[in-house]
Amino acid sequence: MSFKSLIFRNLLKNMKNYYLYVFALVFSVSLYFAFVTLQFDPAMDAAEGSIKGEAAIKTASVLLIVIVTVFLVYANNLFIKRRGKEIGLFQLVGITKRNVFWIVGLESFALYFGSLALGIFLGFSSSKLIMMILLKTIGVDEVAQLQFSTEALTQTLIVFAAIYIVMMIFNGWYIKRQRILSLFHTTSTSEEKKHKVSFWEILVGIFGLSLIIVGYYLSTKLFDGQFTMINQMFIVMLVILGSVIIGTYFFYKGSVRFLFNLIRKKENGYLSVNKVLSLSSIMFRMKSNSLLLTVITTVSALAIGLLSLSYISYYSAEKTAKETVVYDFSVPNEEHAEEFTTLLEESQIDYHQTTIKMVAANADLSNVVDTNLAEMNTIGDDGQIPVIIVSDHDVEGLDVKESEAALIGIHSAIETFMSFDTGNMTVSGKTASYDLNLNKVMKDKYVIPTRVGDGGFPITVVDDKVFQQLSDDIDPEIVPEFTVSIGIDIDNKSDIVKANEIFQSSVGEWAGHESLLETFNNQKQNLGLIMFVVAFLGLTFLITSGCILYFKQMDEGEQEKSTYTILRKLGFTKTDLLNGIKIKQLFNFGIPLLVGLSHSYFAVKSGWFWFGTEMWIPMIIVMVLYTLLYSIFGILSVVYYKRLIKEAL
Repeated sequence: MSFKSLIFRNLLKNMKNYYLYVFALVFSVSLYFAFVTLQFDPAMDAAEGSIKGEAAIKTASVLLIVIVTVFLVYANNLFIKRRGKEIGLFQLVGITKRNVFWIVGLESFALYFGSLALGIFLGFSSSKLIMMILLKTIGVDEVAQLQFSTEALTQTLIVFAAIYIVMMIFNGWYIKRQRILSLFHTTSTSEEKKHKVSFWEILVGIFGLSLIIVGYYLSTKLFDGQFTMINQMFIVMLVILGSVIIGTYFFYKGSVRFLFNLIRKKENGYLSVNKVLSLSSIMFRMKSNSLLLTVITTVSALAIGLLSLSYISYYSAEKTAKETVVYDFSVPNEEHAEEFTTLLEESQIDYHQTTIKMVAANADLSNVVDTNLAEMNTIGDDGQIPVIIVSDHDVEGLDVKESEAALIGIHSAIETFMSFDTGNMTVSGKTASYDLNLNKVMKDKYVIPTRVGDGGFPITVVDDKVFQQLSDDIDPEIVPEFTVSIGIDIDNKSDIVKANEIFQSSVGEWAGHESLLETFNNQKQNLGLIMFVVAFLGLTFLITSGCILYFKQMDEGEQEKSTYTILRKLGFTKTDLLNGIKIKQLFNFGIPLLVGLSHSYFAVKSGWFWFGTEMWIPMIIVMVLYTLLYSIFGILSVVYYKRLIKEAL
């Protein structure tokens, strides 16, 4: 048999094991090529805001290279180790290690660059669709064009050629250092099979669970006002991260074996075939895979968490813009407001105007705020904090008595640091002070734009008489940037676009002058771009990590093949064996998924309010979609085992 025939024959023989590897490679190449094509697409000029579209895609492409490189190198290592016996046989019949390396290298070359060509073609074919999705997500009215980028092709070829060289370097190193005898034992010695659960493993398991619980607990306390200094919060974040990651490693190292061993003891050693194929297998393999599973779980949690937070921001963009700007147009200047409304009248655009005067005064909130304001460095030496005060006469639907006060417009991010309650508070002007009873805390009532008010801090509403007295007794040291808030709402919403054009061309350049439509569009564009990038990176990791777990199951299945033959001879049917395999795959894929979902839930829950106004719906949508896509690899592994059982019997 010629050298070329040997290579071709081995390539065809191994294709049945490489099909998912080829799929993942083609997917990675097509996604990377499409990403780089977006980077050089002229339509990306429309995706520029506070975050430049091209820079975002470029950053994503770098991260994509890291993910794909790790995956391809790992998959290549796994497959060459599985071919240990074959490589050993080549050497037994007299083929030198150099020629063995060329056989493996040429096989990989044909498979790799064939997949690369197919991936580039699919990436080019799908680039228009991806651009359409991006433009739709960011709300840009542009037409996507299908065009081939030579720059993208060159960059893709260079990147994946470099990855191939890295893979070949490892293959050469692996073949050179292995002895013939060791090659025949690579699969049989790859997993630990110690059956007894030691006392040390029990301690490790309990310690791992305890670390995870500690990390979860600290995450719930991160933004509740207990940690007020930046340095404190940074240290706590590091503790949470380290505790959860180390705890996850120990969880796989000892906790799973410990918990499953309790189930075995409960059965007094009489295990059904389902438990033999599921619990026993996982107990004796998950420990040796603990590092890999920890990495997959951690990055899964990171991907789900970032996807959830980015979707929370995107999902809440409209409501966030409404809370921030409040009106269709905010013009905190009477002269500019008059100029703008005159132009609206000339264009026959009907509107109504809301004018609210504001003053700044010192306030003692120690009795109504549950947080120590001194530790947060938000109060002066006299124990008071500057607040924005408005009259109840200017706030529709709110009547405050002369001896009372109300707080309105409490943003969720502010509320996480300090909790407001009813009680006594003191408001001071330059010469006089007023003791007021704070009896109303209205979180969702917004009348002053965030930029015009106090940056999101609640607005204090007092009786009109008290407001007038404070206006005549202003402390010159705490005069606010704006003394009036003028909100202009367009009656006919179909005129919003035209009114926005007038606003941008007349007064939109002044500080504090905001358009609700413009703010929403900017948020949607920036947040949509972030969500798009994170979603594709998350999808890439989902595919690669799912493939890695699938490859591990292929490896384990080959080692357990003889077990299925023995169980069949003992009288168990194919259905019995397959049911046990299904439970095994439910644990193999389900445990890392559940742990990752749990980690991401607590991570998102600890700080979601910084990103939007709604947590549950966006987070649940992301988690359900991730779970459904992830489950595909579990189903594929069951199909593979079904074929393996058939061959074994």
